[in-house]
Amino acid sequence: MKKLTKSKSVVYKLNPAEPLTARQKREIQALAALPEDKIDVSDIAKLPPGAWKNAMQGKWYRPVKQPVSIRLDADVLAWLKAKGTGYQTKVNIFLREKMLKEISK
Repeated sequence: MKKLTKSKSVVYKLNPAEPLTARQKREIQALAALPEDKIDVSDIAKLPPGAWKNAMQGKWYRPVKQPVSIRLDADVLAWLKAKGTGYQTKVNIFLREKMLKEISK
C-alpha cells in the first residue's frame, strides 16, 4: 500500500501485488469491531446539500440474464403488453420487488 500526499489530503493506493501486513489486518479488524458511533469521521469532508439530488441506485448494475420460458395467464400478459414495450422487463421488475421484500423479512 502506497501513501501519496497531495496538499492536505492523504491518499492510500492498494497494490494487489502487496498483501496487507499483519499490523494493517489488525487495524482493520479493530476498526470493524468498533460500534459506528465510536468511529471518528470528523475529518471527512461534508457534502453540499444537493450532492445526492440526482443520484441513481443501480444505474450501472447489469445482472446476468438467463432466457426462460414462462406461461402467464392471457389477461396478465395482455395487461403487461398494454403498458407498452418491455413486458418481459416489467415481469422481471415485479418478481425482483417480491424477491427483495421476501428476503428482507
